[in-house]
Amino acid sequence: MTEKTKELRTRKPEPESPQRKAAARLFAIEVAALAADTRCTNVLVLDVSGLSPVTDFFVIATGTSNRQMHTVVTDIVEYAHANGYKSVATAGLDSTIVQWILADAIDVIFHVFSESARAFYDLETLYADAKPVEWSSHRPAAPKPA
Repeated sequence: MTEKTKELRTRKPEPESPQRKAAARLFAIEVAALAADTRCTNVLVLDVSGLSPVTDFFVIATGTSNRQMHTVVTDIVEYAHANGYKSVATAGLDSTIVQWILADAIDVIFHVFSESARAFYDLETLYADAKPVEWSSHRPAAPKPA
C-alpha cells in the first residue's frame, strides 16, 4: 500500500459546511423542477444526509420513455456543468433500452427510472428514514440549459 493510499484511507472526511448543504439542497430542488419540466412524473427529493455515506440528496423521478429518460439526464448534466458542478458522472446513459439512469453530482444524485424499475428498486422504502424535501413550492421551474 502506497503512502498516498494510506493517507486517503485514514483521512477523516471534512465536516460539511452549512453553506455547502444549503447549496446542495437548492441544486436538488432545481434538478427536481427541471425533471418535472421534462415530463418526468412522481418527482421526489429526499434528504439522505446521515443515512447515505456518499451523498446528501436523492432526486428520484419516473421517466415516460427511453428517449425522455436520456433527454432529462442529458439536460441535468448540462445544467449541472453550467452551474459549477463539474464532476457529474452518469450510469446507464449509454444504454438504448434503459430501466434506470443515474447522474451523480456528488452532493446530489439524480435517479430516473422506468415505472417498473422504480417499483422494483423502491428507493423510497429503502430510504424510508430520509426527510422528504418540498420542492414544488420553493421555486419556479428550473430554466433549461443554454
